[in-house]
Amino acid sequence: MSSESRLIADAKAGSVAAFTGLVESYREGLFRFLLTRCNNHADAEDALQDTLINAYRYINSYNPQWRFSTWLYRIAIRNAMKNRDASVVELGDVGSEESGPLDHAIAASNHNNLWSSARRALNEEVYTAMWLRYVEDMSIKDIAAALDRSVSWTKVNLLRGRKALDAELGQEESEAYG
Repeated sequence: MSSESRLIADAKAGSVAAFTGLVESYREGLFRFLLTRCNNHADAEDALQDTLINAYRYINSYNPQWRFSTWLYRIAIRNAMKNRDASVVELGDVGSEESGPLDHAIAASNHNNLWSSARRALNEEVYTAMWLRYVEDMSIKDIAAALDRSVSWTKVNLLRGRKALDAELGQEESEAYG
């Protein structure tokens, strides 16, 4: 039995220490993922907290057929959607009283980066699939499970997402130099 399997079994038996050890290695990646899905740092922290609480509450529903990380990211995706407003902090929101200097600095530095372009060019599910594949290095099968989609859907939409992002980045480059 692997150490992760042992921690899962102990967490299912009620061990808080085992659960803490289990999720600790995923905390940073989950938070980074949630930062891209939430309006600001505080919302991402709230979504992470909700994800970990839900994972602890429903640990007995975890099915070892899937990787634990897949199950955990599926919970995170649901929490991010639940906690997210329709609007995203943009550079135009600089006068907003709700966003602080850190939010403005992040928005300014991210304005032209790859994932900001992806956010603009792709729909929510394709963006999530690409993030899970290229940032979190998840397998196609695990992404399909996390998004509750077929493997075929995942492959096709990763390809479409790469093409759309390539077109978006090409257009931005031509606008910048043209």
